[in-house]
Amino acid sequence: MTDPTPRRLHIPIHLRWGDLDAFNHVNNAAMLKLLEEARVRAFWKAAPGEDAPSTAILDSGIAQGVLTLIARQEIEYFAPVPYQRRPLEVQMWFGKIGGSSIDVCYEVYNDPSVDERVLYARSTAVVVLVDAETGRPTRVDDEMRRVWAPYVGDPIAYAQRR
Repeated sequence: MTDPTPRRLHIPIHLRWGDLDAFNHVNNAAMLKLLEEARVRAFWKAAPGEDAPSTAILDSGIAQGVLTLIARQEIEYFAPVPYQRRPLEVQMWFGKIGGSSIDVCYEVYNDPSVDERVLYARSTAVVVLVDAETGRPTRVDDEMRRVWAPYVGDPIAYAQRR
């Protein structure tokens, strides 16, 4: 059984003016890019001298032999995201760690320093680890499971499922 209130990663992500659309809020396609940026910061190893959370253990890329591919992504929006100079806070945890895949759960909020917190969106991405040479799924290893286990919790229950 998963922990209903797991530890969460808290990744600050700044908006760019180009993330907005003609309606003056973050475009739905730009939201996917913001979630991608949070995911990379949370799970890929940092370069020397950079800070990264303890979960950043993936050496992803063709040269390292492992790719991370998105098999599925779902987003539920609650409020438009206006342009703001303060970073968004992307909270992340795992809904599931499978054999070769992980379900990454996200909640996107305004900056924690703001008095009135706003939940803008929830999302789940199914990320598959793939051998770069063969293109076949590869196993989530013991180190990944050990490091990520404290962040496993209940998956997101979406309100508007059909």
